[in-house]
Amino acid sequence: MGKLIRLEFLPQSYDLGLLVLRVWVGFSLFLRHGVEKVANFSAMASHFPDPVHIGPHWSLVMALFSDAVCSILLIIGFATRLAALYIVIILGTAFSLVHHFALSGPHSGELPYVYMGVSLAIFLAGPGRFSMDGRRGKVR
Repeated sequence: MGKLIRLEFLPQSYDLGLLVLRVWVGFSLFLRHGVEKVANFSAMASHFPDPVHIGPHWSLVMALFSDAVCSILLIIGFATRLAALYIVIILGTAFSLVHHFALSGPHSGELPYVYMGVSLAIFLAGPGRFSMDGRRGKVR
């Protein structure tokens, strides 16, 4: 009964867990935010938030790179740590300077906060064996 309660019948694999985490968050970030920014770039460019004062166009370009390009890199596990770090920086900026650390309310930054946390975990843990980086021998 103890093995059932502790779920010891399930295989324990950090690499498989990292694969699921990378693919799950990568697809979610890409489908919900990356595709939106690519499809509506011209409509969003004039009114996109500009928290670091580089202009709304360039702020959108930086966010698009994070949400579209880096999310795909997470999914396939290529340059994973660099992609995850870029996502952490962009979403950390959005969470602090656009959402003002709000985790609830009308302008909640809860979603950027969650994506940022998962990306930070991937940055710290690495991509795992089941990744392009792992196939190239770039995973310790």
